[in-house]
Amino acid sequence: MLQVTEKEIKKRLTFDNPWWEDGVIDPRFGGMKRRAYFDGFQKLVMETEVKRAVVLMGPRRVGKTVMIHQAVQALMDKGVPENSILYVSVDTPVYTGMALEKLLELFMELHGHSPKDALYVFFDEIQYHLDWERHLKSLVDSYPDIRLVVSGSSAAALKLKSLESGAGRFSDFILPPLTFAEFLDFKELTEKLFYPEVHETRIPNDIEGLNEAFIDYLNYGGFPEAVYENRVRDEMSRYVANDIIDKVLLRDLPSLYGISDPQELNRLFTVIAYNTGLEVNIDELSKRSQVAKNTIKKYLEYLEAAFLIRRIYRVDQNARRFKKQTHFKIYLANPSLRSALFGAVDADDPAMGRLAETALVSQFSHSARFGLLHYARWKSGKTIMEVDLVVLDRHSQRVIDAIEVKWSDRAARNPGKELASFLAFCRKNKLKDGGVSTFSLFGTEDTDDLIIDFNPIAYHCWWIGRILVHEELEKGTHPLTGVLLKKS
Repeated sequence: MLQVTEKEIKKRLTFDNPWWEDGVIDPRFGGMKRRAYFDGFQKLVMETEVKRAVVLMGPRRVGKTVMIHQAVQALMDKGVPENSILYVSVDTPVYTGMALEKLLELFMELHGHSPKDALYVFFDEIQYHLDWERHLKSLVDSYPDIRLVVSGSSAAALKLKSLESGAGRFSDFILPPLTFAEFLDFKELTEKLFYPEVHETRIPNDIEGLNEAFIDYLNYGGFPEAVYENRVRDEMSRYVANDIIDKVLLRDLPSLYGISDPQELNRLFTVIAYNTGLEVNIDELSKRSQVAKNTIKKYLEYLEAAFLIRRIYRVDQNARRFKKQTHFKIYLANPSLRSALFGAVDADDPAMGRLAETALVSQFSHSARFGLLHYARWKSGKTIMEVDLVVLDRHSQRVIDAIEVKWSDRAARNPGKELASFLAFCRKNKLKDGGVSTFSLFGTEDTDDLIIDFNPIAYHCWWIGRILVHEELEKGTHPLTGVLLKKS
């Protein structure tokens, strides 16, 4: 049988690296707005003192390949020679079966590089390379002067194998879906919808327009590609849902964890997606999805590792955790996954309240503070009392914030009737203030012992994204991992 020749591989490498000839990346990538995470990623790529490979991971369709190409352009803009940068998409058929080191050697041979040269090498879709983590670790040890970056859409596989094999040699960088703040920046709506910044705060000047943008965000806003291309928005089920179902649920996770019946996993995820934001338990999930309870526990861990879902756990009226965590709230990691599976929502859709809460939780999930997030649920006589979100202090485990999420203005107009559980919880835990999300109203209710701040949920999501994500990135740390991205 015929085999691919080295000449053909070098030809493909040249094709995949057009900057070797013209000094610029593909205009498709260069014309896209940079993610808020870009500067932090670029600093990590250019960090040469620590001899580690960078592992860029995250769910599908969030812009990892685009960010890599933009990083290539940034390197060239800083004076790195064009032929000192290699990009390889490992899933390209011509590279099938090729060792990473062999591809690196062909690149160096093509341009006359030595192993001591300062080179930058990007391996994209690395999960398709068998035993990638072992090969990458060997490259880090063998070529300490070459900066190695790998990425892939099988986030669960990368996360698992990076932890297993890359201790001390890999630096993980997570790229989540867009925050609502990023979405508005991508759409160039921030300056249009907000007054200029005053004393480090901004307020919207068009709450109706902000709500319209928020509904767009719920429907397709987690994916940069959908922001730019109408065909993706119009066919979310084709471009997003099928990609996730076919490649993550039916291929990546089964191959990684040895799942014998991928359709079970698909059924469970479909049930979760439709019920995002609701409290569930294993028995209910088992009944609705027809998946065995012991199997569901494993599947939930796999779906979390793939950045598809997030869970938060219950506390009682005293903010104490339950010894047996039988109940929990479960959320899509990205609210627009629901519309990709079940169709777009509008302002009057019955699911809007749960999707708004899912969106708020997804802003928190960009930060390490997500681990402090809970919800409260307890009985008072025969009445079930609940507070949507509760934030505990990392050290004392006392309540530092309580949040009620509403997709209406009723609570702001009649807090005594609409917020009975919330008020009882805040007073029980001696909070001085608490936050309630509304549809469109701003305001403050000042009682004798409690201040309630009312803000539209769209604004609340924007603000949380700015505070928890953008400010951390500006300080030079990754908001999820805490990795230092620049020298102090």
